[in-house]
Amino acid sequence: MSSTQHTPLPYYEDVSPGAGALPPRPWTPSSDAARLSLNGTWSFRLSPTATAEDDSFARPGYDARGWDELPVPGHWVLHGHGAPIYTNVLYPFPVDPPHVPAENPTGDHLRVFDLPGDWPVGGEAVLRFEGVESCARVWLNGEELGTFKGSRLPHEFEVGGLLEPSGNVLAVRVHQWSSGSYLEDQDQWWLPGIFREVTLEHRPEGALADYFVHASYDHTTGEGTLRIDSDPGGRVTVPELGLDLATGESATVPVEPWTAETPRLYQARLTTVGESVSLHVGFRTVVVEDGLLKVNGRRVLFRGVNRHEFHPENGRAVDLATMRRDLVLMKRHNINAVRTSHYPPHPAFLGLCDELGLWVIDECDLETHGFGVLDWRNNPVDDDRWTPALLDRAERMVERDKNHPSIVMWSLGNECGTGRGLSAMADWIRERDPSRVIHYEGDLSCADTDVYSRMYAPHEEVDQIGRRAEAPWGDPELDAKRRALPFIQCEYAHAMGNGPGGLGEYQRLFEAHERCQGGFVWEWIDHGFTRRAPDGRFYHVYGGDFGEELHDGNFVCDGLVFPDRTPSPGLIEYKKVIEPVRIEGDGADGTVRITNGHDFADLSPLVFSWSYEAQGEAIGSGELAVPPLPPGESAELKLPAPPAAEAGAETRWTVEARLAAATAWAEAGHTVAWAQFPATAPGTGRARALASGKAPRRDGDRIVLGPGVFDAATGALTSLGGLPVTEPPRLDIWRAPTDNDNGASWQPDERWGLIWRRFGLHRVRHRTDAVETTPDGALTVRTRVAPAAVDFGLETVYRWTADEDGRLSLAVSVTPLGEWTCPLPRLGLRLGVPAALGEAEWFGGGPGEAYPDTRAAARVGRWALSVDELQTPYVRPQENGARIDVRWVRLTAPDGSGVRIEGDPAFWFTARRWTTEQLDAAEHTPDLEASNETVWVNLDHGQQGIGTQSCGPGVLDEHRLDVAPAEFSFTFSRLG
Repeated sequence: MSSTQHTPLPYYEDVSPGAGALPPRPWTPSSDAARLSLNGTWSFRLSPTATAEDDSFARPGYDARGWDELPVPGHWVLHGHGAPIYTNVLYPFPVDPPHVPAENPTGDHLRVFDLPGDWPVGGEAVLRFEGVESCARVWLNGEELGTFKGSRLPHEFEVGGLLEPSGNVLAVRVHQWSSGSYLEDQDQWWLPGIFREVTLEHRPEGALADYFVHASYDHTTGEGTLRIDSDPGGRVTVPELGLDLATGESATVPVEPWTAETPRLYQARLTTVGESVSLHVGFRTVVVEDGLLKVNGRRVLFRGVNRHEFHPENGRAVDLATMRRDLVLMKRHNINAVRTSHYPPHPAFLGLCDELGLWVIDECDLETHGFGVLDWRNNPVDDDRWTPALLDRAERMVERDKNHPSIVMWSLGNECGTGRGLSAMADWIRERDPSRVIHYEGDLSCADTDVYSRMYAPHEEVDQIGRRAEAPWGDPELDAKRRALPFIQCEYAHAMGNGPGGLGEYQRLFEAHERCQGGFVWEWIDHGFTRRAPDGRFYHVYGGDFGEELHDGNFVCDGLVFPDRTPSPGLIEYKKVIEPVRIEGDGADGTVRITNGHDFADLSPLVFSWSYEAQGEAIGSGELAVPPLPPGESAELKLPAPPAAEAGAETRWTVEARLAAATAWAEAGHTVAWAQFPATAPGTGRARALASGKAPRRDGDRIVLGPGVFDAATGALTSLGGLPVTEPPRLDIWRAPTDNDNGASWQPDERWGLIWRRFGLHRVRHRTDAVETTPDGALTVRTRVAPAAVDFGLETVYRWTADEDGRLSLAVSVTPLGEWTCPLPRLGLRLGVPAALGEAEWFGGGPGEAYPDTRAAARVGRWALSVDELQTPYVRPQENGARIDVRWVRLTAPDGSGVRIEGDPAFWFTARRWTTEQLDAAEHTPDLEASNETVWVNLDHGQQGIGTQSCGPGVLDEHRLDVAPAEFSFTFSRLG
């Protein structure tokens, strides 16, 4: 008879959350109990496996002089020990839960410290870790304290009896991979290490073990009710409210409520026999009522973003100044909500949200997305063995963060499928904190949630959801339950590369249907690490740049700000789309309508101004008296009599709403909202095909027409008034595909970038069929433009004329040939001018780039930028830099010489020092080598929209550039 014995799993592979840690408690940034930061330089040793070294390093007296040094907080892979790994969904190790590979990089950390001379005698002490990835084993002075998992959550150990006045040896062994890694598959870099603070905290006799601030608000009476429970009990004072209460005792008094728009905080102090802590109390009440999510009795509209913690040099070790910088940028761009995807953030971040005013969805440190590609086999959230680990994560999040008024929802996690573990988490959270709403997107049954949450629902479906229409799928009873819930898009508008497109259409749906309570753009920041090219230029790297076995490329760069936190055009667009003040006008009638789109604030913090522009330049301005409208209210106002403008000038009004006084996030005068509307129809500044004043004449192998010189054989323009044309104007239909053009692999039907390339639109051929001079004084060039290997193309006719004033006009006619089954990337002309023409000035949309579905933020005006400044440095180079609705553009050299181009109709203008083909081939910005000879210029009649199909809907029909006959014209004038 034989028996099988099972070796117990090592601590880093068992499914438990760990052992030895104290119960979680609130994060308390301000206490009179002593603290000692253990951040700084630690000794460090990296081993290739979990068992390569024994634990002798943890004993006092161990000689670690041969070890390396490492900053804490930090990630060892960012300091020369191994390399980061980026995956979105796939686990970068074999999926065999709870086991992990034998190749398990393990970092041993050592810190020797002395207690300060004034360290209190008596009481207890705890050692606190704010965040360690992914599993840690801890010793102090040779005694093992315990183990823990849950990378983005705090863990504390009791150490008072082990402390010595000097020479304390803190040893931490950190494993990159553990059973916890299966719960942390969160679309980000895998970055092992002690990446948040380590602190020693004195716990005097009678110190706070726990406290819970309950601060509700009754919007019908204007009163707030405060009760603070604590262990042990003590007293609470709120001087501004005249309150002095025993813990557990309630008081109801008139208060100003906390909201994201009016983040009113009251300073309080909680004192027990052993400790006194400062608190920031915000009164507010969150409910789901009448099918809506309400705060303080009012429906709220989330203008939100998803935010991973990221720094381009330090990874997830993000300092307080950077956190504040993020939030200030959000507030300045009208963002009012953050989803902490996909884990609780550094606790200080939530304190800043309380202070500055943002709604928060606090998300648990949980994602098992990699099981989705396995049809969710062995998914931990539906395996009872893992439930204690899931509950531990939920408990540590709630207990740490429960006292923040900014948090209005607890999220169970992200992309975990469905399962009993999620239900257990929801049940525990509801019992512990019934004052907030529970969120989870991955379960369409909404079994455990109070809101119906989706990712990347297309516009048409959002409209149906907003109307609470019956769904054509699923159980009718389930559908009825779901239709009764408020709806949010916890992720939408994937901000990868150039984009996202379609934001305005989404926002109109959110505002049209009260059930649609907004959404959270994916995401805040590009996760590109900073590197320096051999020529000294800084750039950013992404998945695959570290030799990963599996990776998801630049899918990690999908933010509204670049890695250095420079706003992208997508953030500028988002700010305009989500403006909390709507300004509409009738310029011809001289009226303007102002609507307050805030949920709570009136318009008293804002001042309004008008300007009147002719041909893009202001000729008059003034203040506009707008009453302090309450939320949802509108007022129609009369604009002043417009100043006199030149006859035929194109005129328009611009109205702005600006901060009247400085706030914690912006200076006085900061623009919150603006709008433009025409006063008169466009008049001058548009090109027309010129009546011929000059007849073409042959001069050997050249044709001369006014200021233009052409090749007689091909009809190509070679110079304009003596200015060399380095590449003649000819039809261009190709753009370097954007991430959204290329689309997502699970959405194959409209991955236009791939389809365009398959059809060969990146390598079209130009055939000249005829070069004709006509009796009416025109030069006509007939061509066929088509890619190889297909039988469709574009018949393109160029008709050149000139006038007595030295202007050269080109009328272009395009006729489709054959059967086209895809839209075009672009339609217009490309030409090259001398590299010295490096300064651009234009009348049209600006100052930033714009495309058909990303144009809300483009103001019509007079703008000037260098060709270099026209470029948008997307981490992975792609189509960028187009300016919309251009009437005319000048390209000039430092001496003022150059060329002026006018268009009819208005056109898109792009200029860069590299070709589209070079832009298409580049993988990183240093791959783009500026030409010393040519600036390449695109003058586009049409552009395909951008969409958001890198992980969402494609281009809406109204923004597609479908193949159709087209006519457009340009007039060229030599300057200088």
